[in-house]
Amino acid sequence: MELVLPTIFVTISYWMGGLKPSLITFVLTVLIILFNVLVSQGLGLALGAILMDLKQATTLSSVIMLVFLLAGGYYIQQIPPFISWLKYISFSHYCYKLLVEVQYSENEVYECGMGTHCRVLDFPGIKYLGMGHLWWDVAALGVMLVGYRIVAYVALRMSKSH
Repeated sequence: MELVLPTIFVTISYWMGGLKPSLITFVLTVLIILFNVLVSQGLGLALGAILMDLKQATTLSSVIMLVFLLAGGYYIQQIPPFISWLKYISFSHYCYKLLVEVQYSENEVYECGMGTHCRVLDFPGIKYLGMGHLWWDVAALGVMLVGYRIVAYVALRMSKSH
């Protein structure tokens, strides 16, 4: 169910949203979303295994998700320097970057004024993301996917031995 429901949601919303009408782009979008679901699930497992209290784990995970979403670059581009490092540990940052990279090509343009065309990658919100590091983003999500599950395993082993 954790993979079926997001797939159904993306299948409906992708085509309704008027995104790039390409089967390859659609499949990549679904795969990125499913990768994001698995990383999110790993974080939830790790927090649950560390805290072993439903109320505390739910509260902490809500706070962490809010921080990750805010620091990820989708909502806020001007992040103060003392917390700008948070985007590098935010899986939503890497997921968002991958979704943007899949959707827009390097030479794609949009109408930014009366008869004026601008490159999509020069748009301030997209420029802030720092595109062009597709495989680093995939690797970062892969490390998070495995890392969170290892943390959950270690936390469960440590709680079992006590």
